[in-house]
Amino acid sequence: MKKLTFLFSFIFLSLTSLAQSITDISLIDAVTGGTVRVASKAGPKGLVIIFHSLNCPFAGMYQQRIKALRENFQNQGMNFILINPESDNSPAVQAELRKFIDDSGINTSYLIDSKQELVKLFQISKIPEAIILAPGATGLEVKYKGAIDNNPQAESSVSERFLERAINQVLRGETTTPSQVRATGCNIRTF
Repeated sequence: MKKLTFLFSFIFLSLTSLAQSITDISLIDAVTGGTVRVASKAGPKGLVIIFHSLNCPFAGMYQQRIKALRENFQNQGMNFILINPESDNSPAVQAELRKFIDDSGINTSYLIDSKQELVKLFQISKIPEAIILAPGATGLEVKYKGAIDNNPQAESSVSERFLERAINQVLRGETTTPSQVRATGCNIRTF
């Protein structure tokens, strides 16, 4: 019995020591070309991370909505970043993503998650999918995960603005309800 307890303790400690947190992850920013710690991008009230890809038509459908959300909440202490989990860090890819940021007017960092560290950490499966991180007792904590709204195809038919509601709740210091909504979009190619 003691050997079994020791074995389980060893496995648990090994797995927890391998676990990564948001403070440990640094990625290439395609806009600046530099390496940045993801957690350092948080504003005083938090950070909205949107998983994005130029190859996903759903991400294109949300382009103006993402831009509007960033414009509405950036000055309220909530920073925004885009994360591309399907590209490498090559100069050609960085140039393509930087051009997208310039042309779209979204005006935010576009980080490349080439090893899919954030995808694994947050268990992201769709593009676009959003995460809200806000300061908590143990550092940045996930306050919301999921869909931007309930209608990717037609913004005029949106009846539930999940991400916007969650950001407002975080800014007011409230618990987000719902805290998770299944995202609709392109499946992330994992490798």
